[in-house]
Amino acid sequence: MTTITQEGAAPINSGALENAARTAVYLSLPVIFVWFGAMKFTAYEAEAINGLIANSPFISFLLGIFSGQGISNIIGGIEVVIGLLISARFVAPRLAHYGALAAAATFVLTSSFFLTTPGVFEPSVGGLGISVLPGQFLLKDIGLFALSLWAAADSLAAARAP
Repeated sequence: MTTITQEGAAPINSGALENAARTAVYLSLPVIFVWFGAMKFTAYEAEAINGLIANSPFISFLLGIFSGQGISNIIGGIEVVIGLLISARFVAPRLAHYGALAAAATFVLTSSFFLTTPGVFEPSVGGLGISVLPGQFLLKDIGLFALSLWAAADSLAAARAP
């Protein structure tokens, strides 16, 4: 545990900051997954993700098997389970480890939508311009992927701790 001090500032205990950050991760990721997952059971969200699914080389085949709402329900169920698994970190870290790995996998998939979905790039603002929707919405998944990987490593370390 390290104490960080700056001239004129109260000391910051890095261990306490790390614990606060850990708690924030294991509260926020489940909120994101459970909330987004629950929304997938609505017609509004099923319609909103239809274009992402239809343009994905990885999951577009599902549209030939299930309805748009059916696919959305499946994705929603998976997301809710992932959120619940991650939320188990402080009582069952191994479950959180598996949930965080699954979260990372979902963000790999959704990050691929960044390259396959029409309308992500906004040519009117230059070569690197991205649209608010779906571009900026999808861009956040890169950070959530990294956070999920950290959570997978952290929960695995906790599961292996004596």
